[in-house]
Amino acid sequence: MRYDLKIIASWIDPGSRVLGLGCGEGDLLHWLKTQKQVIERGIEQKEERVVKCIEKGISVLQGDINEELADYPDNAFDYAICSQTLQQVYDPSTLIREMLRVAGKCVVSFPNFGHISVRYQLATTGRAPVTPELPHEWHNTPNIRVLSLNDFKGFARQTGFKILKQAAINTKNQHAAGRRVYLLPNLFATYGIFLIGKE
Repeated sequence: MRYDLKIIASWIDPGSRVLGLGCGEGDLLHWLKTQKQVIERGIEQKEERVVKCIEKGISVLQGDINEELADYPDNAFDYAICSQTLQQVYDPSTLIREMLRVAGKCVVSFPNFGHISVRYQLATTGRAPVTPELPHEWHNTPNIRVLSLNDFKGFARQTGFKILKQAAINTKNQHAAGRRVYLLPNLFATYGIFLIGKE
């Protein structure tokens, strides 16, 4: 399992109800189901990933997280997780509000566009940066939001949700390993992970 998913998994209480938004191939939900006995539900848009989830025994719905989330009642889950997808969402404010409606706590994570390598590439080449965490060119990237760790903290203050936990990380070995970043995280972390709740 990816290093960032291990951190997210450590924040989830055993036996809780968990909704994975853009759950990919279901690695995190499968681990939580087998190791922490959570009651899991995933939403994933890509059919081939949904098939992988089903093969793992994950309860998953194929659809758009912006539309499918509206079908769930208030407080249907203990946790909603949106891992490395927020930067691809058209209306992150509405999505986070909906996540906090259906779950008591939410986890969001995203690549940090404030990382020093991103700043360096933009400053020295004048071109959109390409890094291991942001591997696409400007014309084929799925990312439509450019945010840093500091941007997200400011967003939390403006929109009125509380940051309960946070982790700034760097990963390596194709994201299988990594380390926490404590010194100047907005400059040196490649990813940010936040556990949020209502004020």
